[in-house]
Amino acid sequence: MKYSLKKTFWVAGLLLACVACKQEERRLPYLGEKKVVAKEDGSGVDTVYHQIPPFRFVNQEGQTITDKDFAGKVYVADFFFTTCPTICPKMSAEMLKVYEHFQDDERVLLLSHSIDTKYDSVPVLKAYAEKLGVSAPKWHFVTGKREDIYDIAEYYMVTAGEDPAAPGGYIHSGALILVDGQRHIRGVYNGTDPEDTKKLIEDIELLLKENASVHDEK
Repeated sequence: MKYSLKKTFWVAGLLLACVACKQEERRLPYLGEKKVVAKEDGSGVDTVYHQIPPFRFVNQEGQTITDKDFAGKVYVADFFFTTCPTICPKMSAEMLKVYEHFQDDERVLLLSHSIDTKYDSVPVLKAYAEKLGVSAPKWHFVTGKREDIYDIAEYYMVTAGEDPAAPGGYIHSGALILVDGQRHIRGVYNGTDPEDTKKLIEDIELLLKENASVHDEK
């Protein structure tokens, strides 16, 4: 009897621990500075999370791409340039793993911003995408005004800009940034580390489940 009672408590404790683990991993954090603002109706306050602002760029197909194309989608963003002699090829290889894993899932997109707006024209970006064996609208390689690219990098909380002292003349972060359907940053990963890419893929799956739960509640 004592053994059965102990076993029952042990099983119950294990089940509670499992439930707690699932609850802990159900939601990813919101990254970036958040603000507490008063509600317009004066009924209290709301928490406003850091958000990527509206944007407009041109992709490798010559199509205008805006934030509206990513509305409600989970997407992974990065910053690169096609002639990068250092980390960009490795980052593209890791992004390719994400592309292949979610290739048939319309809820997931990829967005690569070129920081070399002088050289990386639409045809150059198209050739780069074709060399990787990828295409839009799943993976957008975009260009635009230099100041627009560099400004939005700050909202993604990464570095991007010209630097004559850097290899290739440009400096940028090697991060892959996970963004949810409301343009909130939910994760930042080392774009040269295969283990971090595995974690990114796992976190995308979590975020998709979270999005599904939100839609079900509505």
